[in-house]
Amino acid sequence: MKLSTKGRYGLRALIDLAVYCTEEAVSIQSIAKRQNISDRYLEQLMGKLRRAGLVVSVRGAGGGYRLARPAEEISVGEVLRALEGNLDAVTCPGNGDEQGCEDADVCVTRYVWKRINDSITQAVDSIMIQQLVEESRRIQEERGQICSQSCENKNGGKQ
Repeated sequence: MKLSTKGRYGLRALIDLAVYCTEEAVSIQSIAKRQNISDRYLEQLMGKLRRAGLVVSVRGAGGGYRLARPAEEISVGEVLRALEGNLDAVTCPGNGDEQGCEDADVCVTRYVWKRINDSITQAVDSIMIQQLVEESRRIQEERGQICSQSCENKNGGKQ
């Protein structure tokens, strides 16, 4: 399975959102600057995440985006499926609900594909955004890049 920039950048943006704001909205520009992603592309990704119910947009002064649910309730799998669609590494008609493969009853490789797909699903669904937030903070603290967990610096400057 190979993820596109949608999945990679969108996951980075969502983690950034969770790291830099727990109460107030975070602007697209500040996320884009920290993550080195174009504003326009990031806006498209955030639209997909908003439609999937993972972020909410806030209009007006101080507007931007917030997580729609706590970070400990959002899995990496939800984010990737919202941005990439189906995460199956192999599509096998014999593993679907429909009878799409006439050899499904005798094909043993379909069990391999099912196990691979199930493993990917289990892996991404077991990693929560909060875990990645904590890891990000640990790394940033080691590098001396972040001094507090507040949203004071939501617009991209260093604290």
